[in-house]
Amino acid sequence: MHRGVGQVLVLGRKMAASGAEPQILVQYLVLRKDLSQAPFSWPAGALVAQACHAATAALHTHRDHPHTIAYLRELGRMRKVVLEAPDETTLKELAETLQQKDIEHVLWLEQPENIATCLALRPYPKDEVSQYLKKFRLFK
Repeated sequence: MHRGVGQVLVLGRKMAASGAEPQILVQYLVLRKDLSQAPFSWPAGALVAQACHAATAALHTHRDHPHTIAYLRELGRMRKVVLEAPDETTLKELAETLQQKDIEHVLWLEQPENIATCLALRPYPKDEVSQYLKKFRLFK
């Protein structure tokens, strides 16, 4: 059993007993938009793979956190939001801000080029992290 599961189960029981809705957790990803455009022109599949790598790495890295445990417990109710960053500089600046604010995340670096392609937060309640992501729009 993962460390922290008992805390999450107790929290869920308390909320159910009080009639409160369980906390909705969201995993946010921020993917570089410029990679889909010239001069890079990466195909859609390559971009999707970068987002998958970042999401998987963030879930694995923070697998023992109670929010991640709760998020993975109900696979059919997972919520992910994929946002776009215009370029690598903006993505790295976001990573720096999140690090300063103690927001747990993974900045995925594509190898062997060592290019920052996508950032993924561990699952969080939306209201805890939305202020850091409000300038980013949905990935198109």
